[in-house]
Amino acid sequence: MSAREELSATVTPQHANPPYILALDIGTSSIRAILFDRLGRSIAGMSSRAHYTLHTAADGTVEADAQEMLNALWECIDTVTARMGALADQVIGVTSCSLVSNVLGVDQDGQAITPVYTYADTRPAPDVEVLRKRFDEREVHRRTGTLFHTSYLPARFLWLARTQPTLLKRVWRWMSIGEYMEFQLFGDAAVSYSVASWTGLLNRHLLQWDKELLEFLPINESHLSPLTDIQHPRRGLRSPYRQRWPMLAEIPWFPTIGDGAAANVGSGCVTPHRVALTMGTSSAIRVITAEQVQDVPWGLWCYRVDAQRSLPGGALSEGGNVFAWLREHLRLDGDERELEMKLASMPPDGHGLTILPFWAGERSPGWRGDARATVHGLTLAHTPEEILRAGMESVAYRLGRVFELLQPILPPQVEIIASGGALVRSSVWTQIIADVLGHPVSVSQVPEASARGTALLALEALGIISNIENVPAFTGKTFTPHGEHHKIYQAAMKRQQELYKRLWG
Repeated sequence: MSAREELSATVTPQHANPPYILALDIGTSSIRAILFDRLGRSIAGMSSRAHYTLHTAADGTVEADAQEMLNALWECIDTVTARMGALADQVIGVTSCSLVSNVLGVDQDGQAITPVYTYADTRPAPDVEVLRKRFDEREVHRRTGTLFHTSYLPARFLWLARTQPTLLKRVWRWMSIGEYMEFQLFGDAAVSYSVASWTGLLNRHLLQWDKELLEFLPINESHLSPLTDIQHPRRGLRSPYRQRWPMLAEIPWFPTIGDGAAANVGSGCVTPHRVALTMGTSSAIRVITAEQVQDVPWGLWCYRVDAQRSLPGGALSEGGNVFAWLREHLRLDGDERELEMKLASMPPDGHGLTILPFWAGERSPGWRGDARATVHGLTLAHTPEEILRAGMESVAYRLGRVFELLQPILPPQVEIIASGGALVRSSVWTQIIADVLGHPVSVSQVPEASARGTALLALEALGIISNIENVPAFTGKTFTPHGEHHKIYQAAMKRQQELYKRLWG
């Protein structure tokens, strides 16, 4: 094996180091199946991607069809298993991660009778206010690590009781798409502490469903899956899946974890000294710590990787979706490299625009699910490219605010590792973020950080690697901030925050 392959996040099948893990990544709008070796390197040619439809509407609807999602996942598994050849004999586990704060209802036959309600669905906005009037939100934040928001399940269940009470009563169990996958494959399902922590219903200290919230909500604990940790897999696929994938029938299938937790692990950010900044459809800044986080900064959350590791940070509903929306509607559909060059030639905040990028509502740090996007300062002289750059900068400002709030629980010296397709495709955007943060940003060379992270956690659970902290991070180019640009962006961030306060309080 060449030194280059040893340092690469991807390896050829001939040079892959067994045993292998099949990782499934159920993302927002797309699904992937990828084979990894014992060093957490993806194996070239051993991956597949499929897409499913997100159904959206002006009332805040963002939902999907559970069976369409699973059919796409089964096709990905079919493709990768068909390519494995001799490697199949050394696949020792299947692991998965998913978009989180999603939920669907199933009947007693285990069939989905609701859509998959995603984190971006903002229809429960009025019900958030009901929760805020009923509970001390700061106390709930201390227990669960989450605030009241449309993306979490307390408001979702109140919304269902208010708008679809008959449907709510028909549901036997509420579960995430990862649990639904497990239920179809094995006839039963449990929910990992990781996925449960994204519901807004897990007491993160006791690792139990929060009794005070459940007493108020129109469901009870029997409507939720039992809790488990990621080290407790299932074995023994049911028919017809046993016949479909015989090489996977008796090996362990690990519980699904949150894609954000997996992305931290996959990009090598497994201690507080490495901060993960990810940007795909949405974006987030997170750290992993083995120490109990007693006081979560207000405006941020604290989820779980597993029973031992916490995941404080903040997430935005905006990221690559803002870029994609602006590019489509501004009709900037020409050559990507040419567009990147135009964006790079523009001075920081040279357009004078102020944008609140809440195309899908706000999560961190203000948690206004009812917030909507605003573009302030437009004139006849503004070009589509300037508006697009202003949108990119506006997302960076929101990430900057999250990073500021996270400072009290970070060590003095940290390294920021960036991953996600939106940043991999745009050096301009990565440089903007480095300038906004005033901190160097190194880009991860891992093409699929979430899938890699869940594979590494399985390898640790199986004892193949002693600790995920010992696995290489595979970082590439580092973007160094420009001091003058940082000053300009600090003023622009203040301007954005002033507009936010005027509109949303």
